[in-house]
Amino acid sequence: MKLRFIILLITSVALSQSKIDIQNQIIKEYYEDCALGYNYNFQMDKWQDCLDNGLKKDSTIAKLWSEKAMPYFKCRKYEIGMKYVDKAVLYDREEYLVYRAFIKCIFSKQPTESITDYENVIKEYGNITSFDHTCKFYIAINYLQLNEFSKSEILLKEYIDTISKERGADWVSPTAYFYYGISLFEQKKYLLAIAQFNLAIKYYNTFIDAKFYKGLCYALLGNKEEYKKCFDESKKDYKAGNNFPEWNSVYETYPYQVPKYILEKE
Repeated sequence: MKLRFIILLITSVALSQSKIDIQNQIIKEYYEDCALGYNYNFQMDKWQDCLDNGLKKDSTIAKLWSEKAMPYFKCRKYEIGMKYVDKAVLYDREEYLVYRAFIKCIFSKQPTESITDYENVIKEYGNITSFDHTCKFYIAINYLQLNEFSKSEILLKEYIDTISKERGADWVSPTAYFYYGISLFEQKKYLLAIAQFNLAIKYYNTFIDAKFYKGLCYALLGNKEEYKKCFDESKKDYKAGNNFPEWNSVYETYPYQVPKYILEKE
């Protein structure tokens, strides 16, 4: 009986590995050697055709579904992209549930659904790091979008304190200091917010948005001179070509990122 179980186990593992090998070959043929030969910005049909042909071979390959979705998010066709990401989550939940949560937070701006996805990730896989930050960090950003500022403040303080204790303050992302400052700003804790914006600027000295909101704090405190100084610096940094310090900001406007029309206004 024990020998039979061992044989069945070995057979199962072998079949599983065989399926993985076949799927990797399909990914190579239809994604790496086909889709990547096209620029989806102006050859979307070719890109999608390659992936569709791969999915005809095996419709359970999550990687192909996610690559079908990605260009649609970058051109802000969220509904189309989301149906493909849902398929990716169906076939590889561990890999793509956190990806969908991020997309709903930063791209499609669905904070309630994003929180649900992130909470499920934490429950099933832990407070993992993805897209440079933990699940709880992005939950905090979602809370900002839902005007739940005190909840956001608690999570961001915890995030910053944990990294500072384990690695040092200089390991904390400037974006974390910025959003912590925003959570305080929205609660009218302007002096505390300024302190966080100063930290964001310390670690990223051309942080346009941190300087802008720091200036707003001064304006609301009645210090017009400091407000003008901060605002002028943020415009100068913008004109010099600086951007929000998250790499996906080239594709999507992040929550509380200062609109271009404000920075371009004379």
